[in-house]
Amino acid sequence: MEWATDILGADFQSCTIETSGADGTMRRATVVRYRPDSLAAGTGKPRTVHGAVLFLHGWSDYFFNKDLARFWARLGYEFYALDMHNHGRNLDEATTGGYVADLADYDAEITMALDIIRADHTAEQPGIALMGHSTGGLVAALWASRHPGSVQYLILNSPWLEMHGNRFGRRAAQAMVAPLARFRPEMVLRLPERGFYFRSISITAEGEWPLDERYRPPFAFPVRAGWLRAVLAGHAKVDRGLELDIPVLVLTSAASANGMVWQESMRRSDAVLDVDVIAARVMALGRSVTLERVEGGLHDVFLSAPKVREDAYARLARWIHGYMETGPLGTQEKGDT
Repeated sequence: MEWATDILGADFQSCTIETSGADGTMRRATVVRYRPDSLAAGTGKPRTVHGAVLFLHGWSDYFFNKDLARFWARLGYEFYALDMHNHGRNLDEATTGGYVADLADYDAEITMALDIIRADHTAEQPGIALMGHSTGGLVAALWASRHPGSVQYLILNSPWLEMHGNRFGRRAAQAMVAPLARFRPEMVLRLPERGFYFRSISITAEGEWPLDERYRPPFAFPVRAGWLRAVLAGHAKVDRGLELDIPVLVLTSAASANGMVWQESMRRSDAVLDVDVIAARVMALGRSVTLERVEGGLHDVFLSAPKVREDAYARLARWIHGYMETGPLGTQEKGDT
């Protein structure tokens, strides 16, 4: 395994990993880490390194938020991100963008990324937080439920925990997609294309973030039957309860703005998910769950307008100080009195 300068430029490095899942299929993913020159040279390192964080992007997405990495580093955490297979840095002409037949197919690459972090770790306290956005938040929650004890904290940024509406709509969708997913899993479903979220964040439209459209297409990847079945199955598992025994933080926008035409409210709300449905579902995650609803937040609250994301980061920092800097579930670190 060799680290090389990442597409994000100075201070970011990446390496490609290959893993084999339960089905024996080899899959390629990319681990990104934040390594400022001062840290790489052994100077300017925070006096206390509390642990590390691994970030999972959403569907049709990739890791690009440098500010998120810098935020964690300022608080004394080593930051890593994973571009999952069929996404972002792993895309080529042979890949089916965004496709996965079972969300557990991500397990092997997440596990390997965490092994890399532990081998790379310089902190005395090896606490690791798993952080996921949107579909990555669903993946992170499910992974944590299948691997108890492997991470100490879970942070979800607008996690896609349920379909719009309620569980009855999901069950109807499952019934409709099941035969297609069984016999033609990679069949593209004819669904309306909406690029409103991309419009709200991209510097080429209404936003301020430079996105590489090779890695993050404006209208997302085509929705395929097998992928939708996998997501719906994940929602059903959350609905039944994951019983996580680690502290969980969920951040969402305070409001949603859904529709088939652009609305100005999409500049200050979640244009992808129904945040009220998500808020109702978060308590099924575990026994210690904190919900923060960010007024004016976008689907990714850390890509919102400057004042809004300042609020989102303040809420995240407060939770970190309350949970992560004192150890799991508030236990004090060694040497504290």
